[in-house]
Amino acid sequence: HLVLVFLIMFMYGSAYPIGKLGTNELPPLLMGSLRVLILFIFILPFFKYKVPKKKFLNLIFFSISMGFFVYGFLYLSISYSSLISPIIIGAQLSIPIGLILSLVLLNEHISLRKWALVLLSFIGVLIVSYDPRFADEIIAFIFVLLMSFFYALSNILSRFLKEIDTITQIGWHSIIGFILLASLSLLYEGNPTNHFRSLNNIAVFSIIHAAIISLIGHGGMFYLYKFYPVSKVLPFYSLFPIFGIFLTFVILTEIPGPYEILGGSIVIVSIFLIHLDNKKY
Repeated sequence: HLVLVFLIMFMYGSAYPIGKLGTNELPPLLMGSLRVLILFIFILPFFKYKVPKKKFLNLIFFSISMGFFVYGFLYLSISYSSLISPIIIGAQLSIPIGLILSLVLLNEHISLRKWALVLLSFIGVLIVSYDPRFADEIIAFIFVLLMSFFYALSNILSRFLKEIDTITQIGWHSIIGFILLASLSLLYEGNPTNHFRSLNNIAVFSIIHAAIISLIGHGGMFYLYKFYPVSKVLPFYSLFPIFGIFLTFVILTEIPGPYEILGGSIVIVSIFLIHLDNKKY
């Protein structure tokens, strides 16, 4: 199980640099639509072709948030940024944003210690944003903040879907995400056949890799939740930005600057301590 959780975090971390290779060859919205399409094809043999009787409206909201906004803003942020390490660090804000949303939407209690860690994580991201190399990429930073918000919202919405199995959730958010992303791509990025004509092996690998990540990540984490409480598994999420930044250096030869090292360390430690704090309850 320890090997599995390390593999999952390694795969999550690899999503960003390999996603960048994909968006170098394909427009971001098209890239996102292909990711969720292939994910849907993978789970197709296990998908039940029926509309859930309970919580269907919640499932639709979750599918739009996760399938459309999360994947859409993820690839937009990667595409618009020439630096991937700050994007990986910025994506960690989904955890503190999730805590804030849980207070607003679920009226959950948040301790003063957690509030301090939330503030610290935002300070860390603010330090990263001061990197002079990242000054001209504010649009990418906004996109990753929006992605973090909708990922946090998706996690909140998923709490209302306990009666709906994982395959059904993945199937619905994949097909709804594909329809919305493909439609928007057609509208703003043009005819996809023009991009497919020049499709190379790197783009194909990036798309398939992204779909496999979703399967290993979602499937693996839900498998581990059968044996361990969520609070024991979540602290391992702090490993994936470390793997991601390392793989960004290996794959894209991107060297983190002092702002990323300092701010990123603050963010990762803050998120780890938030998860560790959850473990006490």
